[in-house]
Amino acid sequence: MKTIYTNPNLRLTVLTAGVLAMLATYSTVQAADAVDAGDSSVAAAGSVVITGQRSSLRNAIAAQEKADNIVSVISSDDIGGLPDKNAAEALARLPGVSVQRDQGEGRYVSVRGLGPDLNAVTINGALVPSPESGRRAVALDVLPAGLIRTLEVSKTLTPDHDANSLGGTVEVKTLTGFDLPGKLLSATIGASRDQNLGKTSPNGSVLFADRFLDGKLGVAGGVSYEKREFASDNAETGGAWEDGKLAGLELRDYQPTRERRAAALNLDYHADTASKYFLRSFISDFSDDEVRDRLTISNVAGGALTEGKTDSVRGERRLRQRKYTQTISSVVLGTEQKWDRWKLDVNGGASRSKDDAPESINDARFRGSKDFAGVGFSGTEIPRLIAPEALYAAANYKLNSIALQQGYAKDKENHVQFDLARKFELGEGSATLKFGAKTSSREKTNDKEAWSYSAKQIGSASTAMSDYVTADQLDYKLGRIGNAINPAAIRTLVAGLKRDGARVVVDSTVDDYRMNEDIDAAYVQNSYDIDAWHLLAGVRAERTRFDAAGSRVDEESGAIAAVKRDRSYTNWLPALQSRYDVDAKTSVRAAWTHSVVRANFDQLAPGVSQASDTEATIGNPDLAPLKSTNLDLGIERVLGDDGSLSAYVFHKDIKNFTYTTNLAGSGQWAGYTSAITYANGDKASVKGIELAYTQPLRMLPAPFNRLIVGANGSLTRSDANVARYDLDAKRMRSRSIHLPGQSDRVMNLMLGYEQGPVSARVAVNYKSQYLLEMGDDILDAAQDRIVDAQKQVDFSLSYQLSKQVQVNFEAANLNNEKYYVYLGSKAYNAQYEQYGRTYKLSLKVSLF
Repeated sequence: MKTIYTNPNLRLTVLTAGVLAMLATYSTVQAADAVDAGDSSVAAAGSVVITGQRSSLRNAIAAQEKADNIVSVISSDDIGGLPDKNAAEALARLPGVSVQRDQGEGRYVSVRGLGPDLNAVTINGALVPSPESGRRAVALDVLPAGLIRTLEVSKTLTPDHDANSLGGTVEVKTLTGFDLPGKLLSATIGASRDQNLGKTSPNGSVLFADRFLDGKLGVAGGVSYEKREFASDNAETGGAWEDGKLAGLELRDYQPTRERRAAALNLDYHADTASKYFLRSFISDFSDDEVRDRLTISNVAGGALTEGKTDSVRGERRLRQRKYTQTISSVVLGTEQKWDRWKLDVNGGASRSKDDAPESINDARFRGSKDFAGVGFSGTEIPRLIAPEALYAAANYKLNSIALQQGYAKDKENHVQFDLARKFELGEGSATLKFGAKTSSREKTNDKEAWSYSAKQIGSASTAMSDYVTADQLDYKLGRIGNAINPAAIRTLVAGLKRDGARVVVDSTVDDYRMNEDIDAAYVQNSYDIDAWHLLAGVRAERTRFDAAGSRVDEESGAIAAVKRDRSYTNWLPALQSRYDVDAKTSVRAAWTHSVVRANFDQLAPGVSQASDTEATIGNPDLAPLKSTNLDLGIERVLGDDGSLSAYVFHKDIKNFTYTTNLAGSGQWAGYTSAITYANGDKASVKGIELAYTQPLRMLPAPFNRLIVGANGSLTRSDANVARYDLDAKRMRSRSIHLPGQSDRVMNLMLGYEQGPVSARVAVNYKSQYLLEMGDDILDAAQDRIVDAQKQVDFSLSYQLSKQVQVNFEAANLNNEKYYVYLGSKAYNAQYEQYGRTYKLSLKVSLF
């Protein structure tokens, strides 16, 4: 039988052409006098009226136009209609926003070249604390897109906003009972299929909204559930290359199962137009149950392998099996009161997040009974093993060690705030004076436990790997690993082991901490409207009180001592924003603002690990917060009712950029050979340009007048100085780097089509290479881990079978994009991972 090979890009082109041809065929049989309602498609009597992409664009443009500051908005006008799995992937469609993916799924967002830890996330106005132990970044894959009403990214901050974001603040708003003209009750059920694993997983959601008590009480909410079983294949060297020779290689097979459960309930009581009360509540639960099976090659007899040649190596089979659950919850209670020219807003809220990781198999390691001869590799970007059958046979391995680990992190935030505003008439213009205050308290805690067993500590139990594997070979598409290690068999073995003497004191102590961060803020601002001008000026003051408690651990003696630190500081943050309306469709904006972001919790943690008299790893609770002075200038034009064109330039000067460094040989670490800690850099800067264009192409002849096009992109440049003490030169040395996570080029392209009951979209997301992290020697650029450019193509199609029933189809990662990391030269692998495509089919039923 003859094998036919096809190009994935050709397949995509054919698919797109086929879909558009189908849509064109459909449109020719529509009534010639179909009425274009902008947010609906209205044909002859009996046709279906739907809201869709045009309506969402119109609402997003309206929100951006009326904002005091510079924002980018995504509106889900048809409720639950965002064609993305989660909030992170939806946000990646906005200009200046890029997404960092984990196992192929969008997880964290970067805004204008600044990493996830330098941005803030709020849900219905309440700060979302991070469930991860050491970070401020919020993994937005915990928020299913189906429960989101709008997503807003504030790129410039007014004084009445928290000043805790350098790139942008992501505001998530959920549905309220007053967002719709009538009642809503809809249910969606579907299934997704992962191409790599070949398994199908369920998903579903229910959304409702209605008004009671003569329309004064609005109730809205929903529940959502998604399960996804998938797989990824990984070939990783960690950059173990020297002169083209390879010193080590890992082949990893990942099989995660992820579940997302979320619920939202919003209550709004409008006693009258001057008195409103609300309750916003949200909870999201995300679990990741992962099995990672790997084959590791190390200890090459000749030091390193030359491509195409073989040598003797150490072979190890290793298993990691862990499950963690991240939960985020938020409750906000507030009121809005109006009288005469006054308006008072008061609200208080509590947010909680936690990361619960019960006891996991962190590393069950089986080592070859002896070194394996005749092992080599081919290829440098995706190294493929050349090996004898003996390397894959479980009978040739014995248990070497087992490491166990568990952890629990919690982040709590409470706040109370008020905002009072009064309108004035000033000559030919009007002004609004606004002032307010906010107090918030945040507590971050982390507790970790670790145990380690050598083969000698397991007693009379079998150490033969053949007793701990299944009969199935791992489905590993980048080569071969061998039979799958059975996690249940390892857990059965561990259950009979004693914990006495197995606890790893350093790992179980040095990462434990408690930190409190209390912020009291007050602001005053005044906005002024005269003729075509809208001006806003004000200042915000934030007083921060910080205290931390951790431990200093001496690894040699086992001695543990408490470490505590506290301090306070005040930041003054002036702001000036302006908008000039050139005409009814065109406006020019400018902004001068200030913002401040505190260092990550793992950097501030006061723990000290003293490995020896000359080696230490030190947290730094004295780190200064990052401060940024921001300049923005841009122009926006509305095209028709639901199109827009915009261009912005921006510049950020950042002080106290934080990074990892080695201070050995300097100051109090003069006698050390290694003193790894965190430090503030002198300065950093980010500058760039953002361009965006979206428009329905009504001017084209039918059927192409139903096309919707969108394109946005950003060109960004960043520079930061990092330094360490040079023991040989006996002085500090520095170099300039790009900010981690910053891509020079980010681009989104979208082609949509709406006609009658049909709505379709092809979307392309691209970002250029970026710095992932620096190596052990931060002055050596050759050790930098660089993530290669990524491009992902997604497709969605919906068909309204009737007024109540809609069928949706989605295809993610159609071009089967890979994740590739390299050190120094792109030709040499540090990490290569592939995920395959994911297809999703769902049915949405709307009863009201």
